[in-house]
Amino acid sequence: MKVREILVTSALPYANGYIHLGHLVEYIQTDIWVRAMKAQGHQVTYVCADDAHGTAIMLKAEANGVTPEEQIASVKASHEADFAKFLINFDNYHSTHSEENKQFSELIYRRLNEAGHISTKDVEQLFDPEKQLFLADRFVKGTCPECDSPDQYGDNCEVCGTTYDATELKNPRSTLSDATPVLKTSKHYFFDLPEFEQFLQDWTRSDNRLQTSVANKLQEWFEAGLTSWDISRDAPYFGFQIPDTPSDEPDKYFYVWLDAPVGYMASFKNLCDKRAGTEQALDFDRYWAQENEHKTEVYHFIGKDIVYFHALFWPAMLAGSELRTPTGVFAHGFLMVNGEKMSKSRGTFIKAETYAEHLHPEYLRYYFASKLSDKVEDINLDLEDFMQKVNSDLVGKVVNIASRSAGFLVKKYDGILSETCAEPRLLEDITKTGDEIAAAYENREFSRAMRLIMQCADKANEYIDAKKPWSLAKLEGTEQEVQDVCSVAINIFRQLMVYLAPVLPELTANAKEFLNIDDLSFASRNEWLLGHKINKFKPLMQRIEEKDIEAMVEDSKASLAQADAPAVTENNKPAAKDKSPAIDANTDAERTDYIGIEDFAKVEMKVAKVLECNHVEGADKLLQFTLDVGEEKPRNVFSGIRKFYEPEQLTGKKVICVTNLAPRKMKFGVSEGMVLSTGHPKTGLTVVTLPDNCVIGDVLA
Repeated sequence: MKVREILVTSALPYANGYIHLGHLVEYIQTDIWVRAMKAQGHQVTYVCADDAHGTAIMLKAEANGVTPEEQIASVKASHEADFAKFLINFDNYHSTHSEENKQFSELIYRRLNEAGHISTKDVEQLFDPEKQLFLADRFVKGTCPECDSPDQYGDNCEVCGTTYDATELKNPRSTLSDATPVLKTSKHYFFDLPEFEQFLQDWTRSDNRLQTSVANKLQEWFEAGLTSWDISRDAPYFGFQIPDTPSDEPDKYFYVWLDAPVGYMASFKNLCDKRAGTEQALDFDRYWAQENEHKTEVYHFIGKDIVYFHALFWPAMLAGSELRTPTGVFAHGFLMVNGEKMSKSRGTFIKAETYAEHLHPEYLRYYFASKLSDKVEDINLDLEDFMQKVNSDLVGKVVNIASRSAGFLVKKYDGILSETCAEPRLLEDITKTGDEIAAAYENREFSRAMRLIMQCADKANEYIDAKKPWSLAKLEGTEQEVQDVCSVAINIFRQLMVYLAPVLPELTANAKEFLNIDDLSFASRNEWLLGHKINKFKPLMQRIEEKDIEAMVEDSKASLAQADAPAVTENNKPAAKDKSPAIDANTDAERTDYIGIEDFAKVEMKVAKVLECNHVEGADKLLQFTLDVGEEKPRNVFSGIRKFYEPEQLTGKKVICVTNLAPRKMKFGVSEGMVLSTGHPKTGLTVVTLPDNCVIGDVLA
């Protein structure tokens, strides 16, 4: 077997907030893949880092009364502690605020600049005169220039869905100081992404670098036309200064998204330096030099919301600076909890730390594995199903094989297994299944791997149930048969631990101690324990109790109510700060904004069927619906939910349409209604769908 040299990364968590279960989908997915590839004998290195730059970091530190360096150091320690709880086994965890990252960011920039890929132009932006800084769109609010709705953010209207520039807002104000911003011009630096369009067209479709759905999505952006990318920010800004700028210009800094992916290289270089001169030494150039692209492999695991940066900007930057590009970029979907976006009020916006205080992290690792595939699909953590699946699969099937067999062997045979295998065909069948399981792991089809493993567990339990060693043990002359049956069961349990090791490393370590063995690698799956002595069985895993889940949810509500929500990020965008007031027993008595039944009666809502759902060219936040609402002609409706849904997810569904809104003329056409969703546009929207038996055109009352 050829040993592959593989470098793996996960997206860098932003250094101004805690790790929650939504983040953990990615790190658990990556860690399982890395462990599986290592178990198959490959040389795999897994690095990550905190994304530590940007305005949001600077403002968070200011709010906390600390320096940015103190802020990011504190968060990094918290992140590393959380990842350790969930058994995420990084070979190195670094920070983008590092000397290595500064050197590589400057190297890439200078190479791009020398090759003519960097240009400058004056940009007019809103400027906060009190904070003395330029305002990103997320830090500006005002009145929508299209529908006059107040209190809208600087990039799109949450009421009518129109997208616009922050400079188009009416009555703009800074969300940082409440001051009225002024227009100010500044020179910005741009990376000429359109120069790389043909390269990217070829790159995104070659060598299975991307999932098909991701490549198709990128094609839409190609068709809309690539634009030059603004890579600079003005002072004050926490980050790296752009080198070689004119001395008479104000300080310019790299935009966080330029140096964030460079953090992958920086973390790896930091590891190379740490291991220099040891048996585990790594050669940095072997993984990142352009001429070595086909000798080693580099993979990025990311969320679907940052595909644009990783599959367009990043490979173009690398190619333009004569460095190797990734072998593959693997995207995953978002996490739902109980079928909905994570919610603070329901206690389902769960921090990693809160979960670990109540439940074993391996429960979550297994459940995520049972849901993850190679597709870019959202996964649902249904807490009831979570409890039942873990209890049924891990406790009721896998661990039960060992617990119901070990007692007989230890009590009657001093823990010694039979010298020969009584069921070679059964064990050979389960051993051969290992090839399918290994392939499923490599292809990131974890849910398929878990199904195959549980099928093997079912065969073992069916075998034990058929042989009934507890009944045989009561009969005379059956001593050898009892030992044989229990030995077969223990050997199957050993095989299952080989297959589950990437998902359940702690359970596997405890199983090694029980089985009295050192090796549970994939290569060892062909080995049988014959005449081998096992140790006394100790409980390997406890059942999940409903009270533990309830306590976790309640604790989540309490901890989130007390803690500051994480600030809006500039990288992988964790949930925006919840601006709604705390809910308590006195809330209703204090409200003054009630409506009467006559107001509600004015709203006409009808059952509608989605005949078509399409992307809107030139609009990165809109989907266009063609709805049958029981009228002579279908209705055209725009909705600002593009980042939460692919069109095919909604085509054919029955939804609720508000049908008596005045038609709204938008840049891309006329919207003739509103599709109802729940949630918040900044953290996630879920379209309200109806059962198939609802009648099109029926009025909701």
